[in-house]
Amino acid sequence: MIDRLIDPPALAPATLRIVPLGGLGEVGRNMAVFEIDGKLLIVDCGVLFPEEHHPGVDLILPDFGPIRDRLDDVVAVVLTHGHEDHIGAVPYLLKLKADIPLIGSTLTLALVEAKLKEHRITPFTLGVREGSREALGPFELEFVAVNHSIPDALGVVIRTAAGTVLHTGDFKMDQLPLDGRITDLRAFARLGETGIDLAMVDSTNADVPGFTPPEREIGPVIEAVMAKAPRRVVVASFSSHVHRVQQVLDAAVATGRKVVLVGRSMVRNMSIAAELGYLRVPDGVLVDLKRADEVPDSQLVFMSTGSQGEPMAVLARMANQDHQISVGPGDTVILASSLIPGNENAVYRVINGLMKLGATVVHKGNARVHVSGHASAGELLYVYNILRPGNVMPVHGETRHLVANAELAIATGVPAERAIIADNGTVVDLRDGEARIVGQLDTAYVYVDGSSVGEITDADLKDRRILAEEGFISIFVAVDLQTGRPIVGPEIQARGFAEDEEVFGDVVPRIVAALQEAATSGVRDVHSYSQVVRRTVGRWVSTKHRRRPMIVPVVIEA
Repeated sequence: MIDRLIDPPALAPATLRIVPLGGLGEVGRNMAVFEIDGKLLIVDCGVLFPEEHHPGVDLILPDFGPIRDRLDDVVAVVLTHGHEDHIGAVPYLLKLKADIPLIGSTLTLALVEAKLKEHRITPFTLGVREGSREALGPFELEFVAVNHSIPDALGVVIRTAAGTVLHTGDFKMDQLPLDGRITDLRAFARLGETGIDLAMVDSTNADVPGFTPPEREIGPVIEAVMAKAPRRVVVASFSSHVHRVQQVLDAAVATGRKVVLVGRSMVRNMSIAAELGYLRVPDGVLVDLKRADEVPDSQLVFMSTGSQGEPMAVLARMANQDHQISVGPGDTVILASSLIPGNENAVYRVINGLMKLGATVVHKGNARVHVSGHASAGELLYVYNILRPGNVMPVHGETRHLVANAELAIATGVPAERAIIADNGTVVDLRDGEARIVGQLDTAYVYVDGSSVGEITDADLKDRRILAEEGFISIFVAVDLQTGRPIVGPEIQARGFAEDEEVFGDVVPRIVAALQEAATSGVRDVHSYSQVVRRTVGRWVSTKHRRRPMIVPVVIEA
């Protein structure tokens, strides 16, 4: 990794350039750009969900800046699977150029098309499946089946004149998956025999020893929890986790319960999955939310969103008693998902809120109600031994995950200098079988805040945090610009700082004195007087109250 900006050299002939624009050093925003012979190929285009230090932000996008002026050169966007952190930013990319082709499996394209319909975008799509091969300009693509926590996930092999790259997408090696579709290790072995110059491998569980448990272990646990629950059961999961919803439906049938899908994205995604045959819905098990009151509490299951503590999702609203479904004593809530790093506080806040209402909360910490969709260290070792790649570039994970993944590759024989720990914006060139870092671009978070995209900056978020944590003080004063003498004011208003306005009594004389002193020093303009007021109040509040509120002086000429 490099910690300074370095302009990459012009791309040499017979060289493949790889630039990740998201997904490195974080869990989300996955996007990588491949360039050769003047053409670009994008793999994935996802979002990152905001954390507590992103107040007011709805989504975080990859930085399209490095390719914004080259969208005509993009031959396609390949989508490895249908999770939000891989497809969620597609609408924002296509708003820049709507005719960029999208390539993916049947379910992946169906999910992204439904999302694009909400943005009134009709995409150009190309459906592929495992074994499919496509030639797009200088790129030859081959798709490989991989097992993940959503059906129809694919790895992609990218063949170019500069070498061959395998991008695994998100994957694990569940040998008994619910849909019978395993990660195709035979294809991996064949690729290893023909030669992989660069492997870009999912890192999310690289620091977890052993093997990720199979999905089949979850169903019986969910069924047992439902069987013991005296009243209603609420199961929270990702809205695209088809396998988990399938297990909930099966458990509901086994325990004589009905299931209500709750949350717009949950209803939309499961309708798509059922229509395409990826979700088997037993007759009579689903009940519309409007008819839930007709079902006895002991026979009811709500399948909802909000397993990550998202404040506007169904589960958080239940915990805040801000949803039509009220949770109380005797109800059981199952959080059937892993914690995405950074969401821990939000999730525990929801758990505490539900328990205060009297609910029993079952989660991964006290029962096996979820297994990860990502390969653990043992599986990654198998993959590296099968592939024998010339170079490795871990993707999809925080820095600790990337480092752990690189160490696994090195342990299987990949030379240390060929295991590349990159960051978002790192420019990597593959040439003559060697991948090396040649530059570092300036990339940033792009915030979606309501209808605005990219207009909110880190400085704006800092101001929001200050407002939330330290409060707000405004000072109005009308000044004689020649003498600095206040004609009106100073009048002080505060929010989130002090209830008693008398607390500002001793700072008012300081403001008056500072203004007059500034006048004797030659100050004669409103802006300079405003800065005097800001500094005076800032020093006072810092010294006396040990606080750093937002200070907004309003000085006008009397």
